[in-house]
Amino acid sequence: MTDPHPGARWKTPEMNARLARRHASERRFRRLGLAAILTAMAGLAVLLISILSKGIPAFWSTEVRLDVRFDAEVMGLDATAPGADADALARADYGALIRESLREIFPDVEGRREVRSLQALVSVGARNELRAALVADPDLVGSSLDLWLPADDEVHMLLEEQIDRDAPESERRLSDTQIAWIDALDAQGRLRGVFNTRFLLSGDSREPELAGIWGATVGSFLALIVTLAIAFPLGVAAAVYLEEFAPHNRWTQLIEVNINNLAAVPSIVFGLLGLAVFLNLMHLPRSAPLVGGMTLALMTLPTIIITGRVAIQAVPPSIREAARGIGASPLQVVTHHVLPLALPGILTGTIIGMARALGETAPLLMIGMVAFIVDVPGGLTDAATALPVQIFLWADSPERAFVEKTSGAIMVLLAFLIAMNATAIALRARYEKRW
Repeated sequence: MTDPHPGARWKTPEMNARLARRHASERRFRRLGLAAILTAMAGLAVLLISILSKGIPAFWSTEVRLDVRFDAEVMGLDATAPGADADALARADYGALIRESLREIFPDVEGRREVRSLQALVSVGARNELRAALVADPDLVGSSLDLWLPADDEVHMLLEEQIDRDAPESERRLSDTQIAWIDALDAQGRLRGVFNTRFLLSGDSREPELAGIWGATVGSFLALIVTLAIAFPLGVAAAVYLEEFAPHNRWTQLIEVNINNLAAVPSIVFGLLGLAVFLNLMHLPRSAPLVGGMTLALMTLPTIIITGRVAIQAVPPSIREAARGIGASPLQVVTHHVLPLALPGILTGTIIGMARALGETAPLLMIGMVAFIVDVPGGLTDAATALPVQIFLWADSPERAFVEKTSGAIMVLLAFLIAMNATAIALRARYEKRW
């Protein structure tokens, strides 16, 4: 028997109450989802603001202007000799030049301890700059130059108001006398803030004002070249074989399961594998970009295989059938039709995998790329470190000035990661086919 009024039951008080509860539940779910998104965005904003506020000062440094007289007697050179060779100039006492220049500005400073405190306002890297200038032009001996030299990191932090002047003297590294000297130099126009090119173009250093990320950046670049050269062809070949040529049996299913499991394995396990195989078994050089790239390739390979298979699966079967219908061989079907259409997705997955490899630290720690490396690596077998490892080392440093160096290096690393992910998005949007 049919209901003479089928819509009447939806207007009863019971159904209205159920609908009201359902709508209320949906509204609560939407509010919870919106709250979760806003909470995540707020946390991300706090993180980025914290990194930017601490990292921007790393891109600026403080320099002090000194009137340097290259006096041979002060440097310990033989003034009677017709000329000084490069070895003698390299061994000269350039710290004495800085002390004499500072004492001309502050003639009242006497005593070894006060002179040492005054000289501590100038970075030890200033001696290297004076040495490089004199070695490049030995005729400067006996002349005077007005030079801008790097100041100590404590001077920079004081001018950036990162040091509390009102704090007790025992709680800060700068004494009241040193602060008075800094104020006097600033009043005389002998201090200036400049863009910190050393941070971008030099290697690591024990002194925060001299430390840079170029050595770590080159090490990461070399390691990524090795990773791409190994993981991309192997990953694409494995994806093509498993998707187009491999028979569907228990062995291939076992391989597929293991590949999916490897993609979820913690990265430090790949570091242990690299330590056991590449260092202990193959005796490759420790802390080299070659070993780092091979280890990261092991970690990136499952990601490239999985994304490659997904991209190949997205190619419609009609493309393959049409190619076979005109007489193309299985290899021609793959190389001439399937791979070109799947290549945007494969490249997207490869870039995402490389971006993950760029930010990894644990595998590189296991193979020794945690060493203190001052020189910029010149090849794949030279000792090097990577950008995330450099961030780890600086974060563990007790020097307060390394806090801004750490944040600045994080900003550079994030810029690289954002650029790589933006490239992946652009490739997908540009070459993606709509079937």
